[in-house]
Amino acid sequence: MNRPDLQIVLLGSGNVATHFALGLERVGLPVSQVYSRTPQNGLSLLERLSNKPDLIFTTDRLIRTADLYLFTVSDNAIASLAESLPATRGIWAHTAGSISMEVLHKHHADSGVLYPLQTFSKDRGLDFSTIPLYVEGCTQAACDFLTSVGKILSSQVSFASEKQRRQLHLAAVFACNFVNHLYCLSEEILSGASLSPEALAPLISETAAKVQRMPAREAQTGPAARYDTETIKRHLEMLPEGYSKQVYHLMSESIMSLNRKRSE
Repeated sequence: MNRPDLQIVLLGSGNVATHFALGLERVGLPVSQVYSRTPQNGLSLLERLSNKPDLIFTTDRLIRTADLYLFTVSDNAIASLAESLPATRGIWAHTAGSISMEVLHKHHADSGVLYPLQTFSKDRGLDFSTIPLYVEGCTQAACDFLTSVGKILSSQVSFASEKQRRQLHLAAVFACNFVNHLYCLSEEILSGASLSPEALAPLISETAAKVQRMPAREAQTGPAARYDTETIKRHLEMLPEGYSKQVYHLMSESIMSLNRKRSE
Protein backbone atom coordinates (compact mmCIF):
# COMPACT_ATOMS: atom_id res chain seq x y z
CA MET A 1 0.00 0.00 0.00
CA ASN A 2 1.49 3.31 -1.11
CA ARG A 3 0.24 5.56 1.68
CA PRO A 4 0.94 9.02 0.15
CA ASP A 5 -1.04 8.11 -2.97
CA LEU A 6 -4.00 6.56 -1.15
CA GLN A 7 -7.28 8.34 -1.83
CA ILE A 8 -9.99 8.09 0.84
CA VAL A 9 -13.53 9.43 0.53
CA LEU A 10 -15.42 9.90 3.77
CA LEU A 11 -19.19 9.58 3.49
CA GLY A 12 -20.59 11.38 6.52
CA SER A 13 -19.56 14.23 8.81
CA GLY A 14 -20.90 13.31 12.25
CA ASN A 15 -19.26 11.85 15.36
CA VAL A 16 -17.79 8.72 13.75
CA ALA A 17 -16.69 10.59 10.62
CA THR A 18 -14.95 13.26 12.69
CA HIS A 19 -12.85 10.76 14.62
CA PHE A 20 -11.99 8.71 11.54
CA ALA A 21 -10.93 11.86 9.66
CA LEU A 22 -8.76 13.04 12.55
CA GLY A 23 -7.32 9.56 13.10
CA LEU A 24 -6.49 9.10 9.42
CA GLU A 25 -4.87 12.52 9.21
CA ARG A 26 -2.66 11.79 12.25
CA VAL A 27 -1.23 8.65 10.63
CA GLY A 28 -0.56 10.30 7.30
CA LEU A 29 -3.70 9.20 5.47
CA PRO A 30 -5.58 12.47 4.98
CA VAL A 31 -9.08 12.24 3.57
CA SER A 32 -9.35 13.45 -0.04
CA GLN A 33 -13.09 14.18 -0.05
CA VAL A 34 -15.96 14.44 2.43
CA TYR A 35 -19.60 13.98 1.51
CA SER A 36 -21.95 15.59 4.02
CA ARG A 37 -25.73 15.68 3.97
CA THR A 38 -25.57 18.59 6.41
CA PRO A 39 -23.48 21.59 5.24
CA GLN A 40 -22.83 22.88 8.77
CA ASN A 41 -21.51 19.51 9.96
CA GLY A 42 -19.28 19.26 6.91
CA LEU A 43 -17.85 22.75 7.41
CA SER A 44 -17.29 22.08 11.11
CA LEU A 45 -15.35 18.92 10.27
CA LEU A 46 -13.14 20.73 7.75
CA GLU A 47 -12.28 23.37 10.36
CA ARG A 48 -10.72 20.64 12.52
CA LEU A 49 -8.54 19.19 9.75
CA SER A 50 -5.13 20.54 8.76
CA ASN A 51 -5.56 18.98 5.35
CA LYS A 52 -8.62 20.51 3.69
CA PRO A 53 -10.44 17.82 1.70
CA ASP A 54 -12.93 18.60 -1.01
CA LEU A 55 -16.34 19.02 0.64
CA ILE A 56 -19.39 17.96 -1.37
CA PHE A 57 -23.11 17.91 -0.58
CA THR A 58 -24.32 15.84 -3.54
CA THR A 59 -23.05 12.46 -4.67
CA ASP A 60 -22.81 13.44 -8.34
CA ARG A 61 -19.53 15.24 -7.50
CA LEU A 62 -18.05 12.13 -5.89
CA ILE A 63 -14.49 11.13 -6.81
CA ARG A 64 -14.91 7.93 -8.84
CA THR A 65 -11.32 6.63 -8.60
CA ALA A 66 -10.61 6.63 -4.84
CA ASP A 67 -9.13 3.62 -3.03
CA LEU A 68 -11.57 3.64 -0.09
CA TYR A 69 -15.12 4.91 0.36
CA LEU A 70 -15.83 4.89 4.08
CA PHE A 71 -19.53 5.04 5.03
CA THR A 72 -19.76 6.73 8.44
CA VAL A 73 -23.39 7.85 8.22
CA SER A 74 -26.03 6.59 10.67
CA ASP A 75 -26.99 2.92 10.39
CA ASN A 76 -30.39 3.62 8.87
CA ALA A 77 -28.86 5.80 6.13
CA ILE A 78 -26.23 3.35 4.82
CA ALA A 79 -28.48 1.40 2.44
CA SER A 80 -30.08 4.45 0.80
CA LEU A 81 -26.71 6.19 0.43
CA ALA A 82 -25.15 3.10 -1.15
CA GLU A 83 -28.03 2.91 -3.60
CA SER A 84 -27.57 6.54 -4.59
CA LEU A 85 -23.81 6.40 -5.24
CA PRO A 86 -22.46 6.27 -8.78
CA ALA A 87 -20.23 3.38 -9.85
CA THR A 88 -16.69 3.76 -8.52
CA ARG A 89 -13.41 1.95 -8.18
CA GLY A 90 -11.89 1.01 -4.82
CA ILE A 91 -13.31 -0.55 -1.66
CA TRP A 92 -16.60 0.41 -0.07
CA ALA A 93 -16.77 -0.13 3.70
CA HIS A 94 -19.15 0.88 6.45
CA THR A 95 -18.36 1.31 10.14
CA ALA A 96 -21.58 -0.01 11.71
CA GLY A 97 -21.75 -2.79 14.28
CA SER A 98 -25.14 -4.25 13.45
CA ILE A 99 -25.45 -3.77 9.67
CA SER A 100 -24.59 -6.49 7.16
CA MET A 101 -21.95 -5.68 4.56
CA GLU A 102 -24.45 -7.01 2.00
CA VAL A 103 -26.09 -3.56 1.95
CA LEU A 104 -22.94 -2.40 0.17
CA HIS A 105 -22.05 -5.61 -1.65
CA LYS A 106 -25.22 -5.64 -3.72
CA HIS A 107 -24.12 -2.31 -5.22
CA HIS A 108 -20.33 -2.79 -5.26
CA ALA A 109 -18.35 -6.05 -5.41
CA ASP A 110 -15.36 -5.06 -3.26
CA SER A 111 -17.11 -4.15 -0.03
CA GLY A 112 -16.58 -4.72 3.65
CA VAL A 113 -16.70 -3.44 7.21
CA LEU A 114 -14.26 -1.51 9.38
CA TYR A 115 -16.02 -1.44 12.75
CA PRO A 116 -14.54 0.56 15.65
CA LEU A 117 -15.61 -0.68 19.08
CA GLN A 118 -15.81 2.70 20.77
CA THR A 119 -18.22 5.48 21.66
CA PHE A 120 -17.66 8.71 19.73
CA SER A 121 -18.49 12.32 20.53
CA LYS A 122 -17.13 15.09 18.31
CA ASP A 123 -15.76 17.22 21.13
CA ARG A 124 -14.16 14.37 23.05
CA GLY A 125 -10.58 13.58 22.02
CA LEU A 126 -9.61 9.92 21.49
CA ASP A 127 -6.39 8.05 20.79
CA PHE A 128 -7.44 6.09 17.71
CA SER A 129 -4.44 3.77 18.05
CA THR A 130 -6.06 2.17 21.11
CA ILE A 131 -9.48 1.55 19.53
CA PRO A 132 -10.23 -2.10 18.62
CA LEU A 133 -11.11 -2.36 14.93
CA TYR A 134 -12.99 -5.33 13.47
CA VAL A 135 -12.71 -6.15 9.78
CA GLU A 136 -14.86 -8.16 7.41
CA GLY A 137 -14.75 -8.28 3.61
CA CYS A 138 -16.91 -9.65 0.79
CA THR A 139 -13.69 -10.48 -1.05
CA GLN A 140 -10.22 -11.39 0.19
CA ALA A 141 -8.87 -8.27 -1.48
CA ALA A 142 -11.33 -6.08 0.45
CA CYS A 143 -10.54 -7.86 3.71
CA ASP A 144 -6.77 -7.53 3.20
CA PHE A 145 -7.03 -3.86 2.23
CA LEU A 146 -9.21 -2.95 5.20
CA THR A 147 -6.92 -4.88 7.54
CA SER A 148 -3.94 -2.91 6.20
CA VAL A 149 -5.71 0.42 6.71
CA GLY A 150 -6.87 -0.72 10.15
CA LYS A 151 -3.33 -1.60 11.22
CA ILE A 152 -2.12 1.87 10.24
CA LEU A 153 -4.85 3.39 12.40
CA SER A 154 -4.85 1.06 15.41
CA SER A 155 -2.73 -1.48 17.26
CA GLN A 156 -5.80 -3.70 17.74
CA VAL A 157 -7.19 -5.07 14.47
CA SER A 158 -9.08 -8.37 14.21
CA PHE A 159 -11.34 -10.21 11.81
CA ALA A 160 -14.96 -10.59 12.97
CA SER A 161 -17.76 -12.32 11.09
CA GLU A 162 -21.11 -10.57 10.82
CA LYS A 163 -22.47 -12.73 13.65
CA GLN A 164 -19.49 -11.93 15.89
CA ARG A 165 -19.70 -8.22 15.07
CA ARG A 166 -23.39 -8.14 15.97
CA GLN A 167 -22.55 -9.77 19.31
CA LEU A 168 -19.82 -7.19 19.91
CA HIS A 169 -22.29 -4.40 19.19
CA LEU A 170 -24.91 -5.93 21.48
CA ALA A 171 -22.38 -6.26 24.30
CA ALA A 172 -21.26 -2.66 23.73
CA VAL A 173 -24.84 -1.41 24.12
CA PHE A 174 -24.96 -3.02 27.56
CA ALA A 175 -21.46 -1.90 28.57
CA CYS A 176 -21.71 1.66 27.26
CA ASN A 177 -25.14 2.95 26.22
CA PHE A 178 -27.14 1.37 29.03
CA VAL A 179 -24.50 2.27 31.62
CA ASN A 180 -24.52 5.89 30.48
CA HIS A 181 -28.31 5.92 30.79
CA LEU A 182 -27.94 4.73 34.38
CA TYR A 183 -25.62 7.69 34.96
CA CYS A 184 -28.45 9.92 33.71
CA LEU A 185 -30.88 8.37 36.19
CA SER A 186 -28.31 8.77 38.98
CA GLU A 187 -27.87 12.44 38.13
CA GLU A 188 -31.64 12.96 38.30
CA ILE A 189 -31.75 11.41 41.78
CA LEU A 190 -28.96 13.65 43.08
CA SER A 191 -30.27 16.80 41.40
CA GLY A 192 -33.67 16.13 42.97
CA ALA A 193 -31.98 16.11 46.38
CA SER A 194 -29.98 19.31 45.67
CA LEU A 195 -26.76 17.28 45.46
CA SER A 196 -24.05 17.59 42.82
CA PRO A 197 -23.74 14.72 40.30
CA GLU A 198 -19.98 15.30 40.51
CA ALA A 199 -20.08 13.35 43.77
CA LEU A 200 -20.35 10.18 41.65
CA ALA A 201 -17.19 10.83 39.60
CA PRO A 202 -14.72 8.90 41.84
CA LEU A 203 -17.18 6.01 42.12
CA ILE A 204 -17.65 5.87 38.34
CA SER A 205 -13.88 5.96 37.76
CA GLU A 206 -13.21 3.13 40.23
CA THR A 207 -16.03 0.99 38.84
CA ALA A 208 -14.62 1.30 35.32
CA ALA A 209 -11.07 0.63 36.54
CA LYS A 210 -12.04 -2.51 38.47
CA VAL A 211 -13.66 -4.32 35.55
CA GLN A 212 -10.47 -3.88 33.53
CA ARG A 213 -8.52 -5.78 36.18
CA MET A 214 -10.94 -8.42 37.41
CA PRO A 215 -14.00 -10.33 36.13
CA ALA A 216 -17.13 -8.18 36.21
CA ARG A 217 -18.98 -10.74 38.32
CA GLU A 218 -16.28 -10.55 41.01
CA ALA A 219 -16.35 -6.75 40.92
CA GLN A 220 -20.11 -6.65 41.60
CA THR A 221 -21.01 -5.03 44.93
CA GLY A 222 -24.13 -3.42 46.38
CA PRO A 223 -27.41 -4.47 48.00
CA ALA A 224 -28.44 -6.99 45.33
CA ALA A 225 -25.01 -8.65 45.31
CA ARG A 226 -25.30 -9.34 49.04
CA TYR A 227 -29.05 -10.14 48.91
CA ASP A 228 -29.85 -7.15 51.15
CA THR A 229 -33.60 -7.18 50.52
CA GLU A 230 -34.34 -4.61 53.24
CA THR A 231 -32.16 -1.96 51.58
CA ILE A 232 -33.62 -2.83 48.19
CA LYS A 233 -37.13 -2.41 49.61
CA ARG A 234 -36.25 1.01 51.08
CA HIS A 235 -34.74 2.17 47.80
CA LEU A 236 -37.82 1.11 45.85
CA GLU A 237 -40.01 3.01 48.32
CA MET A 238 -37.88 6.13 47.74
CA LEU A 239 -38.33 6.01 43.97
CA PRO A 240 -41.47 7.42 42.34
CA GLU A 241 -43.55 5.17 40.10
CA GLY A 242 -42.02 5.07 36.67
CA TYR A 243 -39.08 3.81 34.66
CA SER A 244 -36.41 4.42 37.32
CA LYS A 245 -38.26 2.20 39.77
CA GLN A 246 -38.72 -0.51 37.13
CA VAL A 247 -35.06 -0.34 36.17
CA TYR A 248 -33.94 -0.61 39.80
CA HIS A 249 -36.15 -3.66 40.34
CA LEU A 250 -35.09 -5.40 37.12
CA MET A 251 -31.39 -4.69 37.68
CA SER A 252 -31.54 -6.00 41.24
CA GLU A 253 -33.31 -9.16 40.10
CA SER A 254 -30.73 -9.65 37.33
CA ILE A 255 -27.78 -9.26 39.75
CA MET A 256 -29.26 -11.73 42.23
CA SER A 257 -30.09 -14.22 39.47
CA LEU A 258 -26.56 -14.05 38.07
CA ASN A 259 -25.08 -14.52 41.53
CA ARG A 260 -27.29 -17.56 42.15
CA LYS A 261 -26.10 -19.14 38.87
CA ARG A 262 -22.48 -18.52 39.84
CA SER A 263 -22.94 -20.27 43.19
CA GLU A 264 -24.64 -23.35 41.70
